Amino acid sequence: MPSPEKIYTCEVKRLFVRGGNKVWDWKIVNVADAIRDGDTVVRCKDCHGAVSVHGRHVAHGPAPHVEHLSRQDSEYCPAGMYFRQHPDRVPRLSAKPV
Repeated sequence: MPSPEKIYTCEVKRLFVRGGNKVWDWKIVNVADAIRDGDTVVRCKDCHGAVSVHGRHVAHGPAPHVEHLSRQDSEYCPAGMYFRQHPDRVPRLSAKPV
């Protein structure tokens, strides 16, 4: 079984003011910053699929990262571990984007 994927940047949905209007939009951030800021709506920056956020729980553990919830997203996302195992695969967006 392959080692779990670790993606250290993601997209979070944040409120911005543009032209005097409040607009929700996606912003690419480090996972550690997303955890620190308390962001709740998080997705993969490459395929826009749902991800699970993992923080550092012990000092010698892995750095904060995200992993795809769907294996299918991991198979067709350039950041996914299953995609990297099959170099001939063509990347695509998630079938169920967030």
